[in-house]
Amino acid sequence: MRAKTLRSLPILALLALGACTDPAAQHLGGYGDSVRGAAMHAPFILGDTALLAGQPARAARAAVQMEVLAQGFAANPIYNADASGSVLHATALGRAEMRRALGIAPDAPADLVIDTLRDAAAALDAGSPARAEAALSGPAYPAGAAATLARLNRLPYLPRVAEAAGAAWQEVRRRDGFGRRG
Repeated sequence: MRAKTLRSLPILALLALGACTDPAAQHLGGYGDSVRGAAMHAPFILGDTALLAGQPARAARAAVQMEVLAQGFAANPIYNADASGSVLHATALGRAEMRRALGIAPDAPADLVIDTLRDAAAALDAGSPARAEAALSGPAYPAGAAATLARLNRLPYLPRVAEAAGAAWQEVRRRDGFGRRG
């Protein structure tokens, strides 16, 4: 019986670790480094935002990833200490462009935007546009919840977002040692 309990400890530890992750990591299922995860997926999710038209829940999750990248490279000590100026600039411009496209206040706190967009995406996935509108109401969304939902539904191609996606991906690959000549 004791051996069976000991074998269960690693599983319990992983579950506990998953429960303690930062809120931004939830877009990765709660596993790993949220900034790295967002950067590794960025070219596929943010490379051509026009592909998200008609998919407002996916567009909301893409906007969450853009927020995670901009906030992470600017404020996360793991990244901001030696992130290149070009990736910091690109992710800041990408976030600003995404916010303008969706009608999000430029000075809205990133954590608030992440949480509300994530809540809106979950509500849309559950078939509740009213709950999504409720999540997107407040001063962070001066265009109004209905307008933000409409913009999520018809997200155009956003070139600064695409550039930010590529810059973030390259930065993580650089940190992983790819591109070094031996």
